[in-house]
Amino acid sequence: MSAKRGAVPDPAQDDRELVKRMLAGREQAFEEFFDGHFSRLYRFALARLGHDADAAEEVVQAALCKAIPALRSWRGEATLFTWLCTFCRHEISRHYRRQESEPRPAGLIEGVPRTGPTFDSLVAMLDGGVVDEVRRREIVRLVQLTLDSLPAKYGDVLEWKYIHGLSVAEIAVRLKMGSKAVESLLTRARQAFRDAVAPSGGSGAW
Repeated sequence: MSAKRGAVPDPAQDDRELVKRMLAGREQAFEEFFDGHFSRLYRFALARLGHDADAAEEVVQAALCKAIPALRSWRGEATLFTWLCTFCRHEISRHYRRQESEPRPAGLIEGVPRTGPTFDSLVAMLDGGVVDEVRRREIVRLVQLTLDSLPAKYGDVLEWKYIHGLSVAEIAVRLKMGSKAVESLLTRARQAFRDAVAPSGGSGAW
C-alpha cells in the first residue's frame, strides 16, 4: 500500500517494515538495505580509519555480514543505522587489533582541561549550543575517535546513555545485566574515556 500523499515520512516505521521484509526473505528488501546503508556506514568507517578506503570497505562488509543474521535481535530502540554502527565500531576495533595498532589519538582541543574531560561534559557542551561550528566539529571528532579507541562495550554504553538518551534500565535490558552492574560499567567507561583523552592517560582532577 502506498503512503498517503502529503504524509510525513516515518523513518522508524520504514526501518521496521524493511527489516520485516528482509526477515521474510524478500530479495528487493536486501537490495534496499544495502543501497540505503552501505554508503553511510562506509563514511562512518572511513572517518575512523584514517581515510583508508580499502580498510573501510572491508570493515563495512564484515559489519553487515554479522548484522544481517542478527536482525531478529533489533528491537527498534535505536534507528537501524545506529544499530548497524555498533557492529561497524566492533569491526573497527577488530581491525586495529589485527594491525596490532591503536586508533590515532584524538588529542586535545582548545578549552578542554588537560586532565581530560568527562564524556557527559563534552555532550553537554554540544547540547548547550555554547560552541561555534568549527569547535563543535572538533568535539564531535574527539568523541568519535575516543569512543572507537575504547573497548567496544565501553563505547556502546556511553553512546547509548549520552548520545541516544537510553536509561540505565534500558541499557540493562540490552546487555542482559542488572542496573547496578550497568551503573558500574558506565563509571568505568567514563573513566576510560577521560584517561583516553588525557595527554598521558593520567587521571587528575576534573
